[in-house]
Amino acid sequence: MSDGLVPDGLWERIAPLLPSRPPRRHRYPGRLPADDRVALRGIVYVLRKNVSRRDIPAELTGCSGVTAWRRLRDWTETGVWPRLHEVLLAELRKAGLPDMDDCAIDGSHVRALKRGAHTGSSPVDRARPGSKHHLIVDRHGTPLAVSLTGGNRHDVTQLKPLPDAIPRIRGVRGRPRHRPGRLFADRGYDYDKYRRILRARGIKPVIARRGVPHGSGLGKTRWVVERTFAWLHQFKRLRIRYEIRADLHLGLLQLACSIICLRRLRTSFRNDQ
Repeated sequence: MSDGLVPDGLWERIAPLLPSRPPRRHRYPGRLPADDRVALRGIVYVLRKNVSRRDIPAELTGCSGVTAWRRLRDWTETGVWPRLHEVLLAELRKAGLPDMDDCAIDGSHVRALKRGAHTGSSPVDRARPGSKHHLIVDRHGTPLAVSLTGGNRHDVTQLKPLPDAIPRIRGVRGRPRHRPGRLFADRGYDYDKYRRILRARGIKPVIARRGVPHGSGLGKTRWVVERTFAWLHQFKRLRIRYEIRADLHLGLLQLACSIICLRRLRTSFRNDQ
């Protein structure tokens, strides 16, 4: 049965990726574990509403906050979220949607209230602890890869690892696609060293130069990455980092990217009808 938090389309794609639970003991089996779809509903509720574990309404989600947190931990440690994102990117490519000839990259700062790994004194937030979301998108704003760093890390440090993090996107016959044709970035990425790195990977860098007047025209292509950040921050849990564990926050970020990909797939399907 479909619901507003975990629609059938999302569940059908994630269910085959979930690890199997160990068989119950015959003697003293304990309480029956919550259904995986119910636990996913609790995770998505936290992602959308930004509530603490103890405030997850069991009457709405069907599970406790502790159950949702444990499944988030277990599924993150087994790599469910990046595999889900890869599955959806392959479906998008099969539908002819991703346009990787032109891609854009950028970073966005978020405050980290509980510190933890991948946090640092933010130069844009009075040295408070923070983290950065780094994102690379295609021409239409489809998230291709995302990463998490400390708030004191320069955006340019992700100009090499983030394009490398794009999965090999299948979905059609032939070689999987995983390299952008051109990569657009603002003047914060203006370093010749990194231009050479991108060219060595077969990617043409289109980066604004520092010290030149604004109005280079790159904003006509780069605005899509800003829009995707706005989509991500509609998930209230991502506006501020509450998780001490960096992998859990990154897992929620990857889940949000997958939901955005699923929305794009649905929109394309409706337009084709």
